[in-house]
Amino acid sequence: MTSLATELSRIAGAAFAAEGLPESLGRVAASDRPDLAQFQCNGALAAAKFLSGRPADGSPAGAKANPRAIAEKIAARLKADSLFSKVEIAGPGFLNLDLSDAALDARAATLAGDKTLGAPGTGKGKTLVLDFGGPNIAKPMAVHHLRSTIIGDCLQRLYRANGWKVISDVHLGDWGLQMGQLITEIELMGIAPVYFDPNIVGPYPDESPVSMEDLETIYPRASAACKADPARLEAARRATVDLQAGRAGYRALWRHFVKVAEVGLTREFGALGVTFDLWNGESSVDALIGPMLEDLKARGLTEISEGAVVVPVARDDDKKPMPPLILVKSEGGVLYGTTDLATVIERVRDYDPDLILYVVDHRQHGHFEQVFRAAEKANLRGRAHLEHVGYGTMNGPDGKPFKTRAGGAMKLYDLIEMGKAEAQKRLAEQGIGADYSAQEREEIARKVGIATIKFADLSNHRTTDYIFDLERFSKFEGKTGPYLQYAAVRIQSMLRKAKEQGHQIGAPAIHSPEERRLILQLLSLGDLMAGAEEKRAPNMLCEYAFELAQNFSRFYSEHHVLSESDPALRAARLGLCALVLAVLTRVLDLLGIEVPERM
Repeated sequence: MTSLATELSRIAGAAFAAEGLPESLGRVAASDRPDLAQFQCNGALAAAKFLSGRPADGSPAGAKANPRAIAEKIAARLKADSLFSKVEIAGPGFLNLDLSDAALDARAATLAGDKTLGAPGTGKGKTLVLDFGGPNIAKPMAVHHLRSTIIGDCLQRLYRANGWKVISDVHLGDWGLQMGQLITEIELMGIAPVYFDPNIVGPYPDESPVSMEDLETIYPRASAACKADPARLEAARRATVDLQAGRAGYRALWRHFVKVAEVGLTREFGALGVTFDLWNGESSVDALIGPMLEDLKARGLTEISEGAVVVPVARDDDKKPMPPLILVKSEGGVLYGTTDLATVIERVRDYDPDLILYVVDHRQHGHFEQVFRAAEKANLRGRAHLEHVGYGTMNGPDGKPFKTRAGGAMKLYDLIEMGKAEAQKRLAEQGIGADYSAQEREEIARKVGIATIKFADLSNHRTTDYIFDLERFSKFEGKTGPYLQYAAVRIQSMLRKAKEQGHQIGAPAIHSPEERRLILQLLSLGDLMAGAEEKRAPNMLCEYAFELAQNFSRFYSEHHVLSESDPALRAARLGLCALVLAVLTRVLDLLGIEVPERM
């Protein structure tokens, strides 16, 4: 269904057009002062500027127009529409608009019957490739992977709900120096000599010589050794080049790394309820790199700089130096920029997307600017708009990146387990689930723990750093995930009781200011989803859900529902409760938060 703001903008736009003014001036939005009006239109002020700047016939400049006089003409046209219960002019020409309760009731009934709950359909006919997650296969997922994972997942849910065709790609880090570090460390350990004999080209063992637990120990040791010893680092670099060049033993060992890493990655992503359409890695575009380099060289787009092959991407209007994008290092290895540029080619070839979003730490912005400029310069991006969706860091109480008590990097799995344990503690404090089965309590704790972690992150604007406080974010009051889950569960419980008591659920209808406030917010969901999409801002969904829960709480504290003696009024209020539940559950689902059946 068409959003309420869109419908009102169309009506107001027609009024402006009838006065010989651009229809776009009729844009209507929710009022900045809800105590004065439900909606506002400020087009009369822009219309005055438009008319004042337009020369009259035979004169050098247009006569100065009066915005309030224009507003009066528009107001007169709008007052003729029974949709409005109030059309007022404020200040120099602002239009304040209220809708009639009958109009709001009719649109609430339509919303209740809409399976999409007013989703805006902004992505109809459009394709998005969404790059997020991005773990390295050589090491376990850590807390710093959390933000990319859950911000990216929220965006893929939102864009799909808005009608986009979404292809999400985890884009594994599986082709860089860390692979050479692992390979050389395993060779030094002497545990798998068959992979290092240049005279053997296969077949190689089906069983991996290392487990994920082994990699968790081997990689830090290899990385530290390379930092301490230049010769050791050079050996790792040579191994990386040989791997990328196709050395059989190295490729076989690398495939084992990928396979064993998938076990841990599947566990972590699965625990967060996150799925991907593609499990590609940097290595997926290996076959495209050679032809891409030849094409760029043939078109004169590359240069040699200190032995490396680069693409200059600096522009005349740059306010600070912009280094070139390095494609091939002097020793012959390729870098992240090389695989990222080739990945653009692959995605454009396979999906012809309108938009490619990269949900990656904001500290990588310079890297993506280089890649995007190179893609633009080489005409590789097709029709796609390339955008880096950056985010800040998740910090501990000390304001520094979140770590274990011992000061080390915390594994993501450990954080998830901490969230579940804290949820169990909170449930016990609230006396929730004492008579449930152990299995059900465990399942509720899982959902509450994940909600705690996700809402804590997503409720902050993605570009900001934030302090993660597990104790505060796990509470059942305040702006938290558990509070919203509990609000939804309470409505579920009430609707179950209504069914058991044989009460009918009718169409929502306004009989009080609290009901009007709720219905106005419910009807704004489509605009909210469109705005969150445009700004890539999951925190807008969090704010909406929290405000909806608060508005419902005010309504519930002021009105009888199950105890209402008037059947028609009770049915209307139950219908409103059902619609609030549907919308709240939908927004929580966009955030990746599940609602338990009971709590």
